[in-house]
Amino acid sequence: MTDSIPLLAPGLALIFDMDGVIVDSNPVHREAWAAFNLRYGVQTTEEMYERMYGKHNADIVRDYFGTELSDDEVTARGAAKEALYREMAADRLEQMLVPGIREFVAEFHRAPMGVASNGEPDNVNFVLERSGLRRWFRAVVDGHQVTRPKPHPEVFLKVADLLGAAPRNCIVFEDSPTGVRAGLAAGMRVVGLCTTYGDLHGTSIAVNNFCSRDLRRWLASQCAANI
Repeated sequence: MTDSIPLLAPGLALIFDMDGVIVDSNPVHREAWAAFNLRYGVQTTEEMYERMYGKHNADIVRDYFGTELSDDEVTARGAAKEALYREMAADRLEQMLVPGIREFVAEFHRAPMGVASNGEPDNVNFVLERSGLRRWFRAVVDGHQVTRPKPHPEVFLKVADLLGAAPRNCIVFEDSPTGVRAGLAAGMRVVGLCTTYGDLHGTSIAVNNFCSRDLRRWLASQCAANI
């Protein structure tokens, strides 16, 4: 697949968001939110869908159902919706994987790689275990392992620390403006995946999926900065 294109310079690390990057899950999340919200008589609008992308689950629940909900109720509703999502996704996970991701992580397996997601732990485990991709990642951090979700850079900085990589030498793969802002705030280089948005400001390069030869050429041009 790579032909004569070299791989990644020593000292660089790759950090992947999950939803919209490893797995194109947003269409199924939309289905799940629509079905779940109807349990409470809430019709989900396109504007509501747009507000969910890249957000922490608790923030979405409060947005959809009101800030007066107790923390316990927010947690319960979020967990119920995510259980519905996993039920819907179980039989189509392979088809949901972003094209080229399997080959890409196998190809770059010598580089330190990690996952940094705002997602729920059960969802992160579901995708990585069911797909068999977990073995490629040396660090996995979900939305419950940080105190400040994206767009705060905490999750990316935590993964970089676990990988033993300086932030300036990390390349982030993101699909949402929230994630891009988090990656840039962490001082990292950001690649945009156009699975959710067609225009991601601040990215160094934007591609449709991991089959892109332009992506490999760009990665091959990157150098590690002196620490």
